[in-house]
Amino acid sequence: MGMTGEEWGIVLLSLQVSLAAMAGALPLAFVLAWVLARLQFPGKILLDGLVHLPLVLPPVVIGWLLLIAFAPEGPGGRLLALLGVSVLFRWTGAAIAAAVMALPLMVRAIRLSLEAVDPRLEAAARTLGAGPWQTFWTITLPLAAPGVLAGAVLGFARSLGEFGATITFVSNIPDETRTLPLAIYAALQLPGGDGAVWRLALMAVALSLAALVASEALTRASGSGRGGHVL
Repeated sequence: MGMTGEEWGIVLLSLQVSLAAMAGALPLAFVLAWVLARLQFPGKILLDGLVHLPLVLPPVVIGWLLLIAFAPEGPGGRLLALLGVSVLFRWTGAAIAAAVMALPLMVRAIRLSLEAVDPRLEAAARTLGAGPWQTFWTITLPLAAPGVLAGAVLGFARSLGEFGATITFVSNIPDETRTLPLAIYAALQLPGGDGAVWRLALMAVALSLAALVASEALTRASGSGRGGHVL
C-alpha cells in the first residue's frame, strides 16, 4: 500500500522544517567553526564544549531550555513579540529545535574542512597582494566548500531525525509540528498503526541514508577527507 496524502504532507513538512533548520544554522555553524579552527584564545575549550553540548545532553533538556527561552516572558519570546512573531507550537519552533540539535555536527564538518585548507596557499595569496577578504573568497572558501556543503547536508539529515527537543518545545500538532519522527511515534500509539509506521519509517530511512551518503561523498571530496571522517 502506498503513502497516503496525509503521510506525504508529513514528509513535506519534515523537509520544510529540515531545510529551514539547515539554512538557519549554517551561518552560525560556519562562524563557530572558523573561530574554533583558526583562533586561539582563553576559554576556547569551554566554547568547544558548549557547541557540542547538544550531542550529550538529553534532547528533552534542550527542548525545555528552548521552551523557557521562547516563552512569552523569556528573552527570545519578548524579542519575537516585538516583531509580532511566535514560534511556540509552530513549525518554525520545530525548525529552531532541529537547528540547535544539528549545530554541533555542522560545526564539526565545517571545522574539519577549514583545518584541511593548506595555510601556505593562503600565505602565498597574501604575499601576492590579496587582502584578508580576497584571500578568504578566492582561496579558503572554495577549498573548504565541499566540507561546508557536507556539514549542511549532515545538518539536514540530523534535523530529519529530531524528536525529543521538538516534542518538548512545540508539542506534536498535526499539520504544524508533526514531522516524521513525531508521526511515527503517534502511529505507534494507535491500534492498527503498523502500516503507517512502516511506511513513514522506510521514508525516514531513505531520506536520512541519502543525506548521509551525500555528506560522506562531499567530505571525501574536500580536504577533510584526509585523516578522518565527519562521523
